[in-house]
Parts: sequence; structure tokens; C-alpha cells
Amino acid sequence: MLEASVPGGADTPTKNQREPKYWGLKQHLLDMLRSMPAGSSIPTERALAAEFDVSRTTVRQALAELTVEGRLLRVQGKGTFAAQPKVAQRLQLSSYTEDMRAQGRHPDSRLLEMTEESAERELAHLLDIPAGSPILRMRRLRLADDEAMAIETTHLPLTRFKGLTRLIGEGGSLYQVLREQYGISFASAEETIETALASPEEAELLGADVGLPMLLLSRHSFHGDGTPVEWVRSIYRGDRYKFVASLNPPAS
Repeated sequence: MLEASVPGGADTPTKNQREPKYWGLKQHLLDMLRSMPAGSSIPTERALAAEFDVSRTTVRQALAELTVEGRLLRVQGKGTFAAQPKVAQRLQLSSYTEDMRAQGRHPDSRLLEMTEESAERELAHLLDIPAGSPILRMRRLRLADDEAMAIETTHLPLTRFKGLTRLIGEGGSLYQVLREQYGISFASAEETIETALASPEEAELLGADVGLPMLLLSRHSFHGDGTPVEWVRSIYRGDRYKFVASLNPPAS
């Protein structure tokens, strides 16, 4: 039975505490996963419960945490498998297509929705246009090697990009169109990262469980002259994605 205690930080049991059974099982599974290739099948809940002399409830808790952390992939009706490594994307001013190609992955997009709307007050402020001005709202499912990774919703001012709706095709690079057709040179962007829970629709599109933690990104991009180009809201699978940033000390 798993009863050993281990030193830990803020979110691990201390040496004076009895280690929860699920925690010990989770560590055993992590050790096992380090030597298993991605896609390898994990023993069933029943088998794990018998091997480690714990309840199936304990097994489910350990498996659930490892799934949320992106270590395991649970496929309904098929079983539980060692997950592929997370996609590591560097935080930089580039397009999704460019980022995936730089990692040797095949990027693709599925257009979910593209509509022309009137800008509400807050969005008009972000895009520096009068309220009620026409904007293009484009919602896309982002994929890497045929795996759903993110849902991206982009807003652009049509007063600056006349004819953009006709030029955007499913799977194409928006940034390439903006550079080549409108002379846009992306100079800067403000980006925020938060956590969110997947809605039922988002979970279905991303092939994830409802309530799975997600990474919510908001990007406000600017042209070289300081004019806003776009405001984008993207939701990424927290179990399949991580972001990397290079940090430099402040100028003295």
C-alpha cells in the first residue's frame, strides 16, 4: 500500500504529513511514463488498483491530475495513453502558421465563422475606430499535425482593410495577407495570458473534456506607426500547449 511520505513544497505533502494514496500512485505513474514512448497504453483502472492496493477512486484521481497536466491522454472507449510532449511556443510577434512551421509541425486551420459586424464600444476603442464601424470577426480552429490545439477569434477594422473578407481563405496565413496586400509591418503587441475552463462547445472542438483548464491569450497588435491592427482572443489546450519567453534584465 502506498503510504510513504516525501519532502515537498507548497503543493506537496510535508515529511510530517501522511502522503495521500493518490499522490504516491501519481509519482509511480510519472516514473513509469518517463520510460514509455508516446502513445503507449496505460494499464486499466482495475489493474492499477490491484497492483498498488488502492481503490479505483484513488486511481481515477491520479489519472485525472496527470491528464490535466498533459502527461496522459484519455480516449473515450479506447483507454489511457502516454501523451505526446506539449507543444512549446515561444512568445513572439509571429503568426500561428509561422510558429508551427518553425517547430517542424504541419499547421492547418479550419474556418469556423467569418462575419462582418459593427464594432461595440470596447472593441472600437481597442481598434481605434468609431463605435459602430465595420469589423471582420474571424473564428478559426488551429491544428498542428492534424491535432486540434486552439480556437482563435480575430477582430480587424474593415475601414482599414477593405476587401479583406474576399482575400482570406480557409487555412491561409492572415499575417501574410496583411503584409503582402496591405503593407502591414507588425511592430509590437501587448499579450496577456490567463487560465480559463473549456466551455462545452470549446471542449468538443478541441477534443477535450468539459472543464479542462485552458490557456486564454489576448493579443493587441500594432503597425509600425502605432495604429492598432487586430485584437485576438485565443484559447489553447492547457494539457497540450506551453509558452516560452526569453527574459532580459531591465535597462539600467
